[in-house]
Amino acid sequence: MKPIRPVPPGRTVEQVWNHFQIEKAIAERLMAADREERRVIYATMYDELFRQVPDHPRLSRRRDESRTDLANAGKYSLLDRFLDPSLTYVEFAPGDCRFAYRVAGEVERVIGVDISDQREPEQLSPVNFELVVYDGYDLGVIPENSVDLVFSDQLLEHLHPEDAVLHFDTIHRILRPGGRYVFRTSHLFTGPHDISRYFCHEPQGFHLQEWTFRKMARLIRERGYSRFAPLLSGHGYVRSVPYVLFALEEMILDALPKALRAGIAKYVVPSVCGVAIK
Repeated sequence: MKPIRPVPPGRTVEQVWNHFQIEKAIAERLMAADREERRVIYATMYDELFRQVPDHPRLSRRRDESRTDLANAGKYSLLDRFLDPSLTYVEFAPGDCRFAYRVAGEVERVIGVDISDQREPEQLSPVNFELVVYDGYDLGVIPENSVDLVFSDQLLEHLHPEDAVLHFDTIHRILRPGGRYVFRTSHLFTGPHDISRYFCHEPQGFHLQEWTFRKMARLIRERGYSRFAPLLSGHGYVRSVPYVLFALEEMILDALPKALRAGIAKYVVPSVCGVAIK
């Protein structure tokens, strides 16, 4: 159980190893499950993880206001150019919903969509906010062609490959023509980004797949979207970059040894980020 890199400050090697073993076991069940079995696992997986890993960073992060504010500022930098007072906005996996609450002050309506309610009991929701708790599949409560803007941050890497296809189909259904899905997810070349990173070189935890721009563009095209507009997001900035540049960079990086590739990729493709337009 010797780690291949230093474990995070404030956690022991034993704690991180326990976290890895618990998360890996749940992920293996997910990858082997059919759709109906995954529906059940999705409903309880985080409760199970947090119960068995009480030192999980997500739990401590919730208690750290400065870290939460920093994370939300990064999300806002992705979205601010798309916000408008007339919008209906949907956020997938909003977690404690504090970022969705912030957006609620700038749009007409906000809908959070998650597999569980992770809000603190004392939190008061804005009047234009509603949370939809669903099973990861059935989102019929949101009408077709009714949403202007959808957002997710660090969600897509957690989806089973079959469910990623369904996810993009679901969003395509609820978006109005011309509506946008803004997302950011982990890049394959700089990973693994889950707890696996401390013990192995491939994601084996809750990151069921990590992405490249080429793989993402192919999926978006296949699911019927009109356009994919990539964004370069990292180190406090966001800018539009032509897809062909990312595709060329990835082809060059693909030919490099993995260690060298990862060192360069964190500067040129820190994440897979962009906008799928219906």
